[in-house]
Amino acid sequence: MTVTSSDIQVVPLAGRIGAEIGGVRLGGNLGRTVVAGIRQALLAHRVVFFHGQDHLDTDDQIAFARLLGPLTRSHPTAGSLADQAKVFAVDASRGVRTSYWHTDVTFITSPPAISVLRAVRVPSHGGDTMWASTVAGYSTLPDELRGAVARLWARHTNLIDHAAKYGDDGEGRRDYNARFASRPFVTDHPMVRIHPETGEPAILLGGHAQHIRGLSRSESARLHDVVQDAVTRPENTVRWRWHAGDVAIWDNRSTQHYAINDYGDFPRMMHRVTIAGDVPVGADGSRSVAIEGDASEYLSDE
Repeated sequence: MTVTSSDIQVVPLAGRIGAEIGGVRLGGNLGRTVVAGIRQALLAHRVVFFHGQDHLDTDDQIAFARLLGPLTRSHPTAGSLADQAKVFAVDASRGVRTSYWHTDVTFITSPPAISVLRAVRVPSHGGDTMWASTVAGYSTLPDELRGAVARLWARHTNLIDHAAKYGDDGEGRRDYNARFASRPFVTDHPMVRIHPETGEPAILLGGHAQHIRGLSRSESARLHDVVQDAVTRPENTVRWRWHAGDVAIWDNRSTQHYAINDYGDFPRMMHRVTIAGDVPVGADGSRSVAIEGDASEYLSDE
């Protein structure tokens, strides 16, 4: 069903997550009413998509993202697009292929609130991205497990052996992994965070979560898999087929995503700009805690 609000058309794409928005030419000159409509759709659908935004360049993308809130730098460790400190280049030719379920930058205390991703160059086939609703994932857990998970904490870090964990290797990937882990970050997050705008409980886990506090390694791995399986059930996901000029905006506080690595050596280049987030708060009011690493430079909107 198409929902028209604030001069935009919102068409849901799946039952629990995802919508396409039409009638909008993105840029830094959008009016408040349209921006509010986009944000409302984002909170309702977790991730929203825009076709045919070929007019956008990097400066336009940054200007539009600023309408959604203060920006972060491109990434805490992995570098930025040349001369564009706010833009992270998701460049397959340089090994940036995040083919595992994750929420962005959860290894710091204030992960991004929102990401704005623009397709610059895409393969003729393959290279889709999937998103999953972490709110739906939590709500579909059995009652007893929901209560237990809401009391647990997980340790997140950027010190990940991607080759060992995901079978993800190759020269470009090894170089990227070295940059990714060049400065250690470790943070403890509640496994369930309360969304600061909607009040909904959402799973906070994914590929950067390495261990659930208080459990043995094997117990942690089993519980991690059980909860992750709930988040990424097909009913909780949406999949987007990219065309150059498409833009996706997702709520990093209520989603995980997975970039499908099925396009071989074909080029795939995306530009990502992120809006700063807050410190996650658990169901009991506890806030995430930094164990190692200072992300203040990353969080600076300068």
